[in-house]
Amino acid sequence: MSKYSLINFKAKLEIIGINPFVFIPEKHLLRIFEMAKRDKGNIKIKVSVNKGQVFPQTLLRYKGDWRLYINTKMLKDSPKKIGEQLDISLELDLEERIIPIHSSLQKALELNTEANIVFQSLTPSFKKEIIRYISNLKTEESVERNVVKAIDFLLGKGDFVGRKSIVQKK
Repeated sequence: MSKYSLINFKAKLEIIGINPFVFIPEKHLLRIFEMAKRDKGNIKIKVSVNKGQVFPQTLLRYKGDWRLYINTKMLKDSPKKIGEQLDISLELDLEERIIPIHSSLQKALELNTEANIVFQSLTPSFKKEIIRYISNLKTEESVERNVVKAIDFLLGKGDFVGRKSIVQKK
């Protein structure tokens, strides 16, 4: 992390639903908005919790409040640590985040023209969501199983990543 734009603060770990998060103090939030040159949409940042490893993360606004979600990669067993005071370091992430399409998904799309046409017609954010989901799976077995689900979803057969089919069945 660079010293120039580093923001350090302490915050209590809270939870909404099943998602642990911290609120960013107002003065730091205003500094982030100033550096990002915006105060709307998602803001990409790099985060370190308790002087640990640095992770890419996205600052999100949910139900009117900006929240920094703290996942188990960032803080082991984070859902069990609700109420703990955390030492947070963050900075704006200006690097472009490109997630390459998993070779199994790429091959499946090349083999199924109809699914590929639907995939190419998706919004960039929805394509990115599918690519990210497949790419972040831990085992090849999970990848293969979910590639099949993704292709079926694109063909109007079932749901995927929490969404109902987007294709009208003929």
